[in-house]
Amino acid sequence: MSSETEIDPFRVDMPEEAIADLRRRITATRRPSRELVADRSQGVQLATIQELSRYWATEYNWRRCEAKLNALPQFMTGIDGVDIHFIHVTSRHAGALPLIMTHGWPGSVIELLGAVGPLTDPTAHGGSAEDAFHLVLPSLPGYGFSGEPAEIGWNVGRIAQAWAELMRRLGYTRYSLRAATWAPRSPTRWAARAPRGWLAST
Repeated sequence: MSSETEIDPFRVDMPEEAIADLRRRITATRRPSRELVADRSQGVQLATIQELSRYWATEYNWRRCEAKLNALPQFMTGIDGVDIHFIHVTSRHAGALPLIMTHGWPGSVIELLGAVGPLTDPTAHGGSAEDAFHLVLPSLPGYGFSGEPAEIGWNVGRIAQAWAELMRRLGYTRYSLRAATWAPRSPTRWAARAPRGWLAST
């Protein structure tokens, strides 16, 4: 368990044995029977499942993904009894607005990596310095490299409270947010927990 006050550097280093074990388990999975129809009305088609399994077991390059993550500043901190993994990229542009972006249920911070460059260094991507953000990309509890909660209750409100604490811990008193599948409810909950820091949902 990480400290409830400290922020520690984090680096992904998946053991080779874990990768090999995952590939073995994918290969050994018992597949369902072939569907009785020619379309997807009975669910994902067996041929698709077989092709995805083959790709994940033989072609997917985890080390490439690991390198992308490790190219960015990653950290771990304990909040409300759970280890929280997050990426924190500060912009070189003065006056950049802090922005916390949350991935969806299910999902991971990997789906947000493509936004890091354009948002933190917009001038390198055809934008202006006024569009720059300091980015905070946390992994939801139980997802990615964040810890798994040992109790129920980690709903939208509790996550919003944890993220407000994370931003406070990083020294941000005013910031904006962007949420995925929980976006419709999170801004109001967030504002109730951090009325002086919350600005807007993006």
